[in-house]
Amino acid sequence: PRPKGDGVRVRIQSAGICGSDLHLVSAPFPLPHTLGHELAGTLDDGTAVAIEPIAPCGSCDCCERGAYNLCRVGTGIIMGIGQDGGMSEEILVPERSLVPLSKGLAVGNACLVEPLAVAVHGMRLAGVDALTRVAVVGGGSIGLCAVAAAFARGATTHLEARHDSQRAAGERLGADSTEGEFDVVVDAAGTPSALETAVALGRPGATLLLLATYWDGFSPPAFPLCLKEIRIIPSSLYDANGTERDVDTAARLLAQQPEIARTLITHRFPLEAAAEAFCVAS
Repeated sequence: PRPKGDGVRVRIQSAGICGSDLHLVSAPFPLPHTLGHELAGTLDDGTAVAIEPIAPCGSCDCCERGAYNLCRVGTGIIMGIGQDGGMSEEILVPERSLVPLSKGLAVGNACLVEPLAVAVHGMRLAGVDALTRVAVVGGGSIGLCAVAAAFARGATTHLEARHDSQRAAGERLGADSTEGEFDVVVDAAGTPSALETAVALGRPGATLLLLATYWDGFSPPAFPLCLKEIRIIPSSLYDANGTERDVDTAARLLAQQPEIARTLITHRFPLEAAAEAFCVAS
């Protein structure tokens, strides 16, 4: 149905399928909302934008200190999860959710702003810089975004992935064949085996950055984790670093590095072929 209420109308031009969408459509209960949180489209005047798909309250203690990703409303702030998302012809969003696109970034590729912002936020929390050795475990979209975000910060970056095609994609985005121990290890898979691999790759005193979603619980290998005194940093969504939001950094990175979109986007479907698209993504 045509959306009603307050907000700026965005006519959706691209919407990515997230791993969480696959979990939600297979859940044993009816979907309460329209899916879709990896979004980009055009305004009524034709301006192309990506969308930061959250609507925080703006008045709780977390919002007031700038950590609006931790808004006390919880998952209710997330479009496509706690409220209607953008796998539709159009959506109404708060004006604060609009993300201007740099020249050269096609709106059809700008749905990647959201998952890339997840990785940008995590790398910032973990303090990744040019002196950091980073290993990413998991070669899905978030893992590949993590490779791109770490490489953009100048870090030496390694990818542990299950499939040859994922490893090849990681190489195109900056991953190399670096071996040994790492300062920051990113779990982008969310499984017990991925956590075990991540802890094994970390040097003593390393940081374990959690970008995955743990649908089946969080079960790290406790003994080596504690023996190495590995520090765990959970990362949720995205917020702002001073005056620049993580989504703005991600949009700029996508424009500067077109190889990210060429590597991550493998299929495109019209909205009426959504069922086929979900089958392919599964």
